Amino acid sequence: MKRYGLFINGEWTHALQGEFYEVTNPATGEIVGVCADGDEGDVERAVSAAHQAFPVWANRTARERADILRRSYELIVSHKDELGEIMTLEQGKPLAEAYAEVQYAADFVEWSGEEAKRIYGETIPASSPDKRIWVHKQPVGVAAAITPWNFPASMITRKIAPALAAGCPVIIKPAEQTPLTACRLVELFQEAGVPKGVINLITSTRAPSVGSAMLADERVRKIGFTGSTEVGKILMKQAADTMKKVSLELGGHAPFIVFADAELDRAADEVIASKFRNAGQTCVCANRIYVEESIGNAFAERLAQRAKKLKMGNGLEKDVSIGPLIDGNAADKVEGQVKDAINKGAEVIAGGHRHTKVGKNPGEKAHFFEPTVLLQVTDEMEIMQEETFGPVAPIQFFNSEEEVVKKANNNRYGLAAYFYTQDLARAIRVAEGLEFGIVGVNDGAPSTAQAPFGGFKESGLGREGGKYGVEEFLETKYISVNIK
Repeated sequence: MKRYGLFINGEWTHALQGEFYEVTNPATGEIVGVCADGDEGDVERAVSAAHQAFPVWANRTARERADILRRSYELIVSHKDELGEIMTLEQGKPLAEAYAEVQYAADFVEWSGEEAKRIYGETIPASSPDKRIWVHKQPVGVAAAITPWNFPASMITRKIAPALAAGCPVIIKPAEQTPLTACRLVELFQEAGVPKGVINLITSTRAPSVGSAMLADERVRKIGFTGSTEVGKILMKQAADTMKKVSLELGGHAPFIVFADAELDRAADEVIASKFRNAGQTCVCANRIYVEESIGNAFAERLAQRAKKLKMGNGLEKDVSIGPLIDGNAADKVEGQVKDAINKGAEVIAGGHRHTKVGKNPGEKAHFFEPTVLLQVTDEMEIMQEETFGPVAPIQFFNSEEEVVKKANNNRYGLAAYFYTQDLARAIRVAEGLEFGIVGVNDGAPSTAQAPFGGFKESGLGREGGKYGVEEFLETKYISVNIK
């Protein structure tokens, strides 16, 4: 069991108050680590270190920054098994998913490092022969990253790798439930040669006060956050006081549309992969399954058969597909949505039950929910209006393209959407008509390090990934030179 302090100015140190907190395995309730519990004073220390490191890091050449990120990538990949096991212990996801996430996290580091060498300016034709117009890109300054528990590695690297590539020092505040992955990643970045003060880590159970301290400090010029829309709105309001740049990746309620001409087996496999990955605890997972009525029952049967075959248990055990929900509150929410749907007429055709003990797990504190498929779902049910963040697939039938696109868009969220069809013309129409930042056409897993990730409407602002993610950490400076 590892014990970590805070990482500030290149050193591991105690929190000012000297406090620690325990990290538990959500599958067993067992303590798997201990982390320092930082507060506002620790944020001030971290911001000061990052602010002091900013000019030094920004003045490093693009190649120097890229080389450090390349070494970081190689270290993360070489420690994939170790990082994956840490992640499963503190977050619960199956090991295979954890290993895949580590690679995904490393991909952001690799891609961002390569983009560091491609931050270009411009020369614009002037209106006078005596003038020259240059456009210069430079790093915005100290950046803060507040990350969630559902993807403890990739949500960190998706934020800090482009920041480092652009020349910005960072302060990381990981979710209190999953700090151990963050701590080990920071150790690897340090080993790769990141200078002191360029990466700082504050672990804490005091998320509101720590976040507010970051936002109140005018030396922090950029905030990146992944989490709920409600918290995102609070952070955006606080950021306005010092006019910080913000990137917010917030809630989602993804529709998955299956048209009658789709390959049903392939579509069913993709729904399973999208909906039940990480026990449904992903912001882009399928939340509303819309199936054309003529194939509705046939598709529902395929989905239910597949859901029943998924093995639930401790993510460290062999062949487990569904790990625990992160805590009791998460399980309560899923259970509440299922009960609400049943009370309003939904039919359970797979799963439907909550468990506290599964397989060899000894802990009563563990919270599992069976992979569940619901039929006869209506718009009045809570599960069709709010993000579930659990392993429940509600199915609703539709009769026309126009109807289903309207239903898919009739929601405050606009992060990801998916649909299956073999009709090219329909594919173009529907892809353009869906009001979402990410659209998967016959693709249930479109996320990749080089593409822009982000949403419309109340699903957030800004984009992460590829060159788009690096641009979020740059300021555009217009320089006009009179040469007369």
